[in-house]
Amino acid sequence: MTAPLRIGIISFAHGHAAAYCRRMSAFEDVRMVACWDDNVERGEKMAAEFGMSFSPHVEDVIQHPEVDAVIVTCETDRHPEMVIAAAEAGKAILCQKPMALTLADCDRMSAAVERAGVPFMMAFQMRQDPSNIRIKELVESGAVGKVGLLRRRHAIPLLFNQDFVTGPTRWHFEPKRNIGMFFDDASHAADFIHWVMGRPVSVMAEIGNTLTDVAPDDMGVAIYRFADGSMAELVNSSVMLAGENTSEVYGDAGVIIQNHDDSPSTNGPRVDNAIALKLWRRGEPAWEDQQIAIPANHGERIQGVPRAFVDYVLKGTPPTATAEDGRVAVEMILAAYQSAREGRRIEIGRDDGRRTTDDR
Repeated sequence: MTAPLRIGIISFAHGHAAAYCRRMSAFEDVRMVACWDDNVERGEKMAAEFGMSFSPHVEDVIQHPEVDAVIVTCETDRHPEMVIAAAEAGKAILCQKPMALTLADCDRMSAAVERAGVPFMMAFQMRQDPSNIRIKELVESGAVGKVGLLRRRHAIPLLFNQDFVTGPTRWHFEPKRNIGMFFDDASHAADFIHWVMGRPVSVMAEIGNTLTDVAPDDMGVAIYRFADGSMAELVNSSVMLAGENTSEVYGDAGVIIQNHDDSPSTNGPRVDNAIALKLWRRGEPAWEDQQIAIPANHGERIQGVPRAFVDYVLKGTPPTATAEDGRVAVEMILAAYQSAREGRRIEIGRDDGRRTTDDR
């Protein structure tokens, strides 16, 4: 494809859609053409703000002759139908996380994309973050030696926000639309763990309500094991007001500590001279500041996604997150729900789509 990349938006149900559009409005190689939303008032408002045409019929966007690529930001349970239709129409696709509610649906989406031969990328913003990229580089370079434990805390305070709990975005924790808050938000941290450590082989988890009762869950802790015996701890909360430390990597040759890399720690109070990322190597007298800036707010990370997608479609750079990456994150989270429900360790591996939303 050649610039400008002509984009259609499939729903503004997910708040990240507007963030992507705000960022793309400054791109010289992008033109936002058309959008659809089943909430007509919301769709018309967003269309006017970003200079797009609006249609109450989704096929008008998917089949639009001047749309090269679509961004699928509808409710998660509708991802499969939208992605499959867009693939069959020959459009490049950016899909919001989580990929789908079941592994079977992930596989149907992947098959449709493969048949059509269209570009497809998952919207995992952690992969665009300079601090996270540096963590991956340090681990892969052997800076900390063999990793024994990676710990990632990824949190938001949204269940304390009544506008979220009672408003139009409450679908994020409706079981039929998106299972629960852990499924929706921990998928980011699951993808980060997979990206840095590889695919885990098992998980043990606890997921439930601790401080609220408005959603199916507000807190979860999952411990993933890997084939080499190493572990990763995922801590996800929808009721965390503030924080600092977000990631820790402990190896036999060093340690990585990351701060201010999720919503409570980026948007919340911050100490003077805070350090985003630091490395300590065995035998060294002090921590080594990795000289990475802390973003002004969490939205900066979210807005990093569309640039990677546009470069992938226009320039052929590798997609930062593939359909298989999307599937692995769904599998990791569904397995954690199953572990919490059954009170036992759950193995993770290809299961031909057998794990479903009943595993929550």
